[in-house]
Amino acid sequence: MTVLYHVPLSPFCRKVRLTLSEKRIDVDLHEERYWEKSAEFLRRNPAGKVPVLKIDGLTLAESGPICEYLDEVYPTPALMPVDPRERFEVRRLVQYFDDTFYREVTLMILGERVNKKLTGAGYPDSRNVKAGVTRIKTHLDYMAQLLDHRRWLAGDVMTLADFAGAAHLSSLDYTSDVDWNRHAVVKDWYAKIKSRPAFRSLLADQVLGFQPAAHYSDLDF
Repeated sequence: MTVLYHVPLSPFCRKVRLTLSEKRIDVDLHEERYWEKSAEFLRRNPAGKVPVLKIDGLTLAESGPICEYLDEVYPTPALMPVDPRERFEVRRLVQYFDDTFYREVTLMILGERVNKKLTGAGYPDSRNVKAGVTRIKTHLDYMAQLLDHRRWLAGDVMTLADFAGAAHLSSLDYTSDVDWNRHAVVKDWYAKIKSRPAFRSLLADQVLGFQPAAHYSDLDF
C-alpha cells in the first residue's frame, strides 16, 4: 500500500500529491500532526517534516527527491524533460518556488495565518503577513514574464515546475491571498492546471477552523 503522510495546505505535500495523481498512483492520505513529533512519525522521518511517502517498500522524505523518484520509476506521463538544459530549468524553478517563494510569501502568509493556529505556535505577526502580501506581487510579475514567452512555466510542456508553482499558489488561494486579476496570463495558466483531474483532491481539502475562499474549488473562478 502506498501511503502519504501530509498536511492539506503544505505546498510540499501538495506537489507530491499532484505528482502521484498525475501518474495515477493510488495512495492513502494520512494527515500527520508533525509538530507533535510522535515517536512513530520520527521513526519514519527523523527530521520531523512532511511529506513522507511509503511506496515500493521504501520510506521517502523531502518533496523534491520524492517527485523525481516518482518520475523516474513511473515515467508516464513524464514530468521532467530529457534535455539536460530543460531539466535544469525545471529544477531551477522548483527550487525557486520551494525556497525563495516559500520564504518570502507562503511562510509569511500561510505560516502566520494558518500554521500558527494549527500548531499552537501563537498569534499571527501582522508585519510578516503584510510583507508576504506585498512580496507576492513581485513573484506574480515574474511568473507573468515567464508565461508571456512559454506555454508552461519551464517551457512548452507541463513539468514539475508547474506543480511546484501550483502547489504554493493553491495553498494561498485557499485563504484568498492571490490576486488573480494582476496578470491574465498567470490566471489562465492556473485555470489550465487547476482543471486537470490531478487537482481534484486538492480542491476538496478542508482545514478545521478555516473555510476555503468561495472561489477556491470553482474552475471558472
